[in-house]
Amino acid sequence: MEAHYKLSDTEFENQFKACRIDPMIFSHEAHFRLAWIHINKYGMAQALENIQTQLKSFVAFVGSKDKYNTTLTIAGISAVNHFIQRSHSSNFKDFIKEFPRLKNNFKALIKSHYSFDVFNSKKAKRKYLQPDIQPF
Repeated sequence: MEAHYKLSDTEFENQFKACRIDPMIFSHEAHFRLAWIHINKYGMAQALENIQTQLKSFVAFVGSKDKYNTTLTIAGISAVNHFIQRSHSSNFKDFIKEFPRLKNNFKALIKSHYSFDVFNSKKAKRKYLQPDIQPF
């Protein structure tokens, strides 16, 4: 079990927002948990705004500004929202088990929406690039 599960959803959300969460527990899966919490609590539009703002603050706080990617952030949130619409889960642990593709095959999922490498694109890091193969 990943370390971020030691925190309740509220603790996880609040610690991340305040840049108090241990960067070691903010894993790939934890990114999806943050999206799941925000989408369920605030709706998609507010989740997009909240997470982008908070993630930019967090990466600046930990000294990793260069790792922030606008396109991947929005695409990841959009993918979580897509699966939430099809989910029967009432908590994140069950949700990620229901849709393991998010955690285990995210790169392939993203590549099924983009014909170019959004992971390494400088333009994709700076601004959101719409999927050119299929929308989320």
